[in-house]
Amino acid sequence: MISTLPDEIWSQIFDLAADEDILFQQGFPTVMAESAWYQDKVGGEFDTLPISRRWSLESASWRLRSPQQAMNLLQSRSYATKMAIISTCRQWRAVGSEFLFRCLYFSDPSKLVPLCAILDKSASTTTTVTSSIGWWTRRIHVSQFHPTKGLTLQDLEDTLVSIIRHCPNLEIFVVERPMGAAFGPVADALAMYSSKKLHTVQWNVPGESIAKVIWALAALPNVIATHIDVDSAVPVGQECANLGAASNLPLKLPFLQQLSLRGYVEELIEHAAGWELPSLRVFSVDSGKSVHDVPDVLEFVKAHGLSLALLDLNCSPVDVPAVLDLCPNLTTFTFNADWPAPPHTNTATDLVKHPHSNITTIGLHGLCSAFGVGYTAAPSADPIMTRVTQRSNDRNVAALTRRNFPKLTRVRALSRTMLNDLNHSDGPSMENGGYERWNKWWNACVGNGIRLEDCTGQTLGTLPQDEQEESDEEDGDSDGWGSESEEEEEEDDAVYNVPPLPEGNGRTMELTRLLQEVRAMNEGRDEALIARIRIPRPDSPGK
Repeated sequence: MISTLPDEIWSQIFDLAADEDILFQQGFPTVMAESAWYQDKVGGEFDTLPISRRWSLESASWRLRSPQQAMNLLQSRSYATKMAIISTCRQWRAVGSEFLFRCLYFSDPSKLVPLCAILDKSASTTTTVTSSIGWWTRRIHVSQFHPTKGLTLQDLEDTLVSIIRHCPNLEIFVVERPMGAAFGPVADALAMYSSKKLHTVQWNVPGESIAKVIWALAALPNVIATHIDVDSAVPVGQECANLGAASNLPLKLPFLQQLSLRGYVEELIEHAAGWELPSLRVFSVDSGKSVHDVPDVLEFVKAHGLSLALLDLNCSPVDVPAVLDLCPNLTTFTFNADWPAPPHTNTATDLVKHPHSNITTIGLHGLCSAFGVGYTAAPSADPIMTRVTQRSNDRNVAALTRRNFPKLTRVRALSRTMLNDLNHSDGPSMENGGYERWNKWWNACVGNGIRLEDCTGQTLGTLPQDEQEESDEEDGDSDGWGSESEEEEEEDDAVYNVPPLPEGNGRTMELTRLLQEVRAMNEGRDEALIARIRIPRPDSPGK
């Protein structure tokens, strides 16, 4: 039967098995995408132990996986599946080879060199462009979490330009590691060979290449989502003339919906205030490592705030009331709760001039000092700065009320560092006032009908637990620091060792949900009623 199935059927089966739908979606995970706990397996004998003993190992610890790490893991798993397919038999290799080249993911950039040779050979031996294996490539992703093995920036430039030349259907181009001087030629190649299909780009560039970024975006009219990481500041001597002719370029991006900027982005945000972005819905800025000028977010939202649905600000303090006035259609807003914003009263910050009628979700960056754990509890910590930051935390959180935000239903603490510190300390500190602060915030949110969460989407107070601890809690021997929300936590319990990967191929999830609904109906059915209405089946002919 295997040999008689047509190639078209096998192609559809391999498509389902590769499970790449999420990899080809437009855009990037936003700041509200959930992280997840997973058990870090340390030690060679871990996998040989019974499941009941694995979680008790001291060498196995809980860690948080970010949404980006989950995407990278998904790409690695998909590649392993496709390698298994093409290694099975000649028929599968012939049908499945195209899937191996649809998503090109590199944790080790040195692997770009042999791929470049493969694509060059394929293009030279085929008679048509559509016969080349580069024709199938839709995503290129170069990760930053692997040391470069003898690959210079010139090598990176040459290989990327050559690979892009063979990929006319490229839709997503992501390079997480610094591109340096290689960015210019790579951007030119994208504009020349992939401008018609390319809709999602991520670049890591130095400050002196900001003008090239503007020119590159101007050559990609169909871009829908872009993330730009500026990893170095513009030299002081070049600030005035850095943009050159690009400073007067009337950039029009009619389809851009998501713009994410990180690093030394002050000059880029200033120029972006003059762009024409009619479709922009998501704007994110993270200038945490920049100690120079403050990004002029206010001027940007004056030009583009009316269309925004999500605004993510993890940067120097801004005039939040003025920003929110300029963004009336926001449903999600994030800011740094460590900001020493001007107080409205002795207990609350003045976050709004008048109630914002559409915001339903607020995310809080910072908060690493709030619960008396982590570096706050270290002997080297500055106690005065810690108290100042905690006071800002209290005032900012106190302003998150239904009076200021009538539709607010969720407040999420976004810091993974803070949550890791809480996990390592088994909850907030009693001695440093962390537990009292958490209890006060929890009660305030409950009183306003607001759910207080962490970056995993669980209620703030839910930490990962191994099987033995969970058994103790069921017996009533444990009183976790989140005990006020026992009913809510029971509803929100998660299997923490499962990473936050997508639910799967959309075509298979429909069947999965249908099976779940059938099981749910089967559990509650009335057997007596069914017995009365069941129609007797006739005997089979063999009886």
